[in-house]
Amino acid sequence: MLEGRSCLVSRMFSSSCQPETNWSAKTCRLEIEIRSSKRLPDADMEDYQRTKSFKRFDLQDKTSWDWHGKSNDGSVFDLGNVEEGLLYDDTKEDRKQEEGSVCRAFLCEESDNQRHAGDSSHSNSLINSIGRDMSINCLVRCTRSDYGSIASLNRSFRSLINTGELYKMRRQNGIVEHWIYFSCNLLEWEAFDPILGRWMRLPRMISNELFIFSDKESLAVGTELLVFTTYMIYRYSILTNSWSSEGGMNAPRCLFGSASLGEIAIVAGGQDPHNNILSSAEMYNSETHEWHPLPSMHKRRKMCSGVFMDGKFYVIGGIGGSEGRVLTCGEEYDLKTGRWTEIPDMSPGRETDIPASAEAPPLVAVVNNELYSADYANMEVRKYDKVQRIWFPVGRLPESAASTYGWGLAFRACGDSLIVIGGPQNFIELNSWVPSEGPPRWNLLARKRSSNFVYNCAVMGC
Repeated sequence: MLEGRSCLVSRMFSSSCQPETNWSAKTCRLEIEIRSSKRLPDADMEDYQRTKSFKRFDLQDKTSWDWHGKSNDGSVFDLGNVEEGLLYDDTKEDRKQEEGSVCRAFLCEESDNQRHAGDSSHSNSLINSIGRDMSINCLVRCTRSDYGSIASLNRSFRSLINTGELYKMRRQNGIVEHWIYFSCNLLEWEAFDPILGRWMRLPRMISNELFIFSDKESLAVGTELLVFTTYMIYRYSILTNSWSSEGGMNAPRCLFGSASLGEIAIVAGGQDPHNNILSSAEMYNSETHEWHPLPSMHKRRKMCSGVFMDGKFYVIGGIGGSEGRVLTCGEEYDLKTGRWTEIPDMSPGRETDIPASAEAPPLVAVVNNELYSADYANMEVRKYDKVQRIWFPVGRLPESAASTYGWGLAFRACGDSLIVIGGPQNFIELNSWVPSEGPPRWNLLARKRSSNFVYNCAVMGC
């Protein structure tokens, strides 16, 4: 099941990801290129350009964009493997045309002893010549793909990244990159960076029988990817590039609606271990790792979907009541007032004769506070009119967006774009459309072989 759920289809997933390449922090001169979608303030840029005590250099292996960094103490700073043939060519012309500013900070060559001394004596400076504040002002504008190389420079840089402090500063400055995480095998996850077109493989998940045979939901919040089973939550952190497990929510559940906003996430409804349909809801804080109960919804519902829109959380559709009725209403949770409001006819609706329990939950996503849905039966994209409270078609889904009653098809917001993940047999395709640019015209971001379709999918923005 897609949009955060597992689908019980057993096919092997093949990957062409090449083995990881580790490189040690050693005596060298390293060039850091800092890119962003926003320009530095003019005053900051003038200060930066006045800095003269830098040297330019290249790594001996000519690799400026390696995804892995390992320090002398063995710490790993970034994630996954890069798939063969998809490394970004730094010499391409389109690299030069990249939006935003390109700032270059050059660090002087130093011996191993000098490096360790610098770690302790200049921990507040980071880049000594421009100071801590300007250093961080530059680093928050780096792409996330650069953080592995940055973390290997010294302990101060490494601490900024591994503690999550740099990601908090990015959020405060409104700088967000969205990566797509998905699983085509029960224990394997991959990430895709749509900016650089890179595939990365996450470490293999830990597992047991309960995990293998449970329904699974997924959700990205803050710097974490959460995978839920009824009794257990598995957490992947981009700060440590590792999985951990812990107990579940205050009220164990599956088949719930969920969405995230910054460092918080809300889950609502679902089904408990005794197959009772729930109306309860909980909020998660990814920085404290704590779950807090929220007021219950007006209706019990499972197999529903969740989104954030206009700063409020919405639960849409699902199945409710003892007789398993399809719910056409939605519910809105106001974080300021702590109250739920029922909204009639908010579900996109159904045009199939199959049982509701066999169909995927509503495939919905929000871009720029506008709600869209993927109608798999008619292969249409629909948009919700918040004033008239009606749905209307805006265009077609990609022709390759195959599914089984909506299962195996991902429909997600990714920044200013809508992403559809699916594809013909033996392939996974990622298609993107920017709604603000007009009717749907889908751009193929990536395509790869797979003998399985997508079980779970989440988009992480940080």
